[in-house]
Amino acid sequence: MANIMVRKTAVGAYSFYLPKRDLEDAIVSMEYDSADKWGGEIRLNNGGIYYIEPQALPARFPISLRARRLDAAE
Repeated sequence: MANIMVRKTAVGAYSFYLPKRDLEDAIVSMEYDSADKWGGEIRLNNGGIYYIEPQALPARFPISLRARRLDAAE
């Protein structure tokens, strides 16, 4: 599991940041993106796939979360 940060850009899209690897990329899809269920499998512009535990939509961004990488070993 990795500590990540998700923020919203000026146009309302989500951005992913992994400090351990200094990786910042756009989130191109998110499994759940509604007020009552947000998160799940997220896909990055670079092809990376991560999983964040579904939860209620955060009230504020940026938010720090724990994520599991699905497409390769951590």
